[in-house]
Parts: sequence; C-alpha cells; structure tokens
Amino acid sequence: MATDPRGDAAEVPTAPVRLVLTIEQAARRLGIGRTLMYSLVMNGDIESVTIGRLRRIPVECLTEYVTKLRQTQSDDQAA
Repeated sequence: MATDPRGDAAEVPTAPVRLVLTIEQAARRLGIGRTLMYSLVMNGDIESVTIGRLRRIPVECLTEYVTKLRQTQSDDQAA
C-alpha cells in the first residue's frame, strides 16, 4: 500500500459506485434477459426513474424486488 508524504496510507482509487443502472445493467445484475427486465419495469414490479429522456433503475430497487420475491416465496411455502 502506498503512503502519502504525511505517512498515512493512500486510498486506492476504486470504480465509482453507481446509484442508478441502465435496463441492461440491471438485467445483468439480476441474471435475467433485457426483455424480461423491461417487462418487470413496465409492470411496476421494479421501480424506475427517468432522468431527462433516459430510464434508469435505482440499485436499491433491485434489492427491494429480490426481497419481495423472497418474502412471497416464503409466504407461499408456509401456507
């Protein structure tokens, strides 16, 4: 690890953390196809936002979607 002149450890630059993803990026992250991702967004299953003319998926919305799926499947198994 490199040190700066003060003797402190220098931070290693990392990739920026994305707050929103494109449809394709979100689909890859979930391991599904682009068409299914568009369907989930258009049905309102996964929340999206528009920035100008672009549609983006907030990263936390993917987590919320997976959490809802897990709860639904858990409830179905309990019934």
